Amino acid sequence: MRELRDIEGLHPRDLTQRQRLLVLFVISLVVVVLFYTVVYNWGMRTLENDPQSIFRSLNTVVETMTTTGYGADSPWATPVMNVLMVTIQFTGVIIGFVTLRVLVIPLFERTPLNLADRLTSKNDHVVIAEYQHDTELLLDELEELDIDYVLIESDVEEAKRLSDEGYQAITGDPEERSDLDRATIERASLFITDAGDRTASIVLTALEANEDLRVISFTESTRRKAALAEVGVDRSVAPHALIGRRLAEKATTPVTGPDRDDEDEVDVREILVRRDSPLHGVRVSDSPIVNHPNLTLVAGWFDGELHLPPSPNDELTPNTVLVVAGTRSELDEITDEIAGVRSRRIETPSKLVVAGFGEGGTAAVDALPADVSVTTIDESEGRNPDVVGDVTEPETLRDAGIDDASALVVTVGTDSTALMTVAIARSLSSDVEILARVTDSDKTRAAFRAGADYVLSIQQVSARLVAAEVHGEQVMSPTNQIRLIRADAAPFAGESLANARRNIERGWTVVGVSRGGTVRTDERITIEADDDVIVAGSDDAIQEFERTVTSS
Repeated sequence: MRELRDIEGLHPRDLTQRQRLLVLFVISLVVVVLFYTVVYNWGMRTLENDPQSIFRSLNTVVETMTTTGYGADSPWATPVMNVLMVTIQFTGVIIGFVTLRVLVIPLFERTPLNLADRLTSKNDHVVIAEYQHDTELLLDELEELDIDYVLIESDVEEAKRLSDEGYQAITGDPEERSDLDRATIERASLFITDAGDRTASIVLTALEANEDLRVISFTESTRRKAALAEVGVDRSVAPHALIGRRLAEKATTPVTGPDRDDEDEVDVREILVRRDSPLHGVRVSDSPIVNHPNLTLVAGWFDGELHLPPSPNDELTPNTVLVVAGTRSELDEITDEIAGVRSRRIETPSKLVVAGFGEGGTAAVDALPADVSVTTIDESEGRNPDVVGDVTEPETLRDAGIDDASALVVTVGTDSTALMTVAIARSLSSDVEILARVTDSDKTRAAFRAGADYVLSIQQVSARLVAAEVHGEQVMSPTNQIRLIRADAAPFAGESLANARRNIERGWTVVGVSRGGTVRTDERITIEADDDVIVAGSDDAIQEFERTVTSS
């Protein structure tokens, strides 16, 4: 009955193989009973010359098929015979239950469970061959986006647990063609593998089954990228290096713009949503910054992904960084009003400390601009860091210059070490901006409590990357410089500032209007032809603005 309830309201393609077999069985049973009923009714009327109603024929057929009656011999006239027949019928039912419990159920319990029977019909889906991070986090991300997938898991118990919880998972060895076929690899569009040294073998087997597959591979080191490309991997992702680069870019994102010599000039600042902020849990569309008539939300960082501009439905969490434009006085006022946030002007840091000089730390250093001074720390002398020592010791951080640093990037090996490093660094400096990498997404909150300003989880970033790749979107891309420019307001003449800001999909936005030496940011103001407009956006967006707007 539970299987029947589960299939109510589903489209046939959404049914699992077991559910489809159940539907087929029920339909077949009804068809057989109706067929016999019609034939029996016809036979009684034509052959036996004993016509009866179709419902009497149906009753006789059901009694006979269930062995609870004998059709032509009933009804019986004497009470004794009726009691006897009732007793026989109950006995038959009891025997049936005993047979089911003693013979049939144990037989099925000894039969290996085929998880592929639970899969819904697949086409143009994602096949995931092993996944070494948080599997449920990834699958939840795919299901939230309504993306079809099949996970092949070599651990039998883990595969069964995931399948029992409703995930589309099967047990198998992705190096075996037969197990890939059970995941309908021939109809898949994307193949994702995270199988370490087995990656090459798995990819070659998958491409043999479907040469049109787009293949993404997770790897521990960027040094394997060329080799994986040779076997057919379209994109290799090293999460540690990816996050190291992202943290470095986040710590050094600059802004260029008009001269800002007084409080009435336009400025751009980052406002970090901290754990005790009243903005926590508020959607972008409901935030006081968006609804402020004199401020413009230019961009936002959401779990390491740049949204330029943010969607109104994006939720502000303690890992969100908002890029806000407006006059200095307005920015100072809104920052003072919103307790629990820390604001900083976006400017190139003079000094950066990188704790952990492995794959992630190396990638972070490589991503830094040439004008940034960087000091690296690692306990392994073989990695050639600037300072050799334990990053959880205050003396080591002091030797690296934590007191004078504008930012600390933490890319150490374990989450416990990362949390201790963050706590020690925060105790040594209340001003340094701390950006940390953790493996387990559950440790993100702990890193904030320890004093981090910005945290990225390998598990969360990997799941987001997979989901974005399915849609063909670029994620975790290098940060474009956020710029402010002055431009001729003629193309916007007659529009209100609010209307000029409305088209947010273009990647740039009109922050304010410069008139008579004063910048006005009230969105109710009407733009005049002899005004200047202040426009904010990424490098690419500003270049597009200059090509399509100011040159027209």
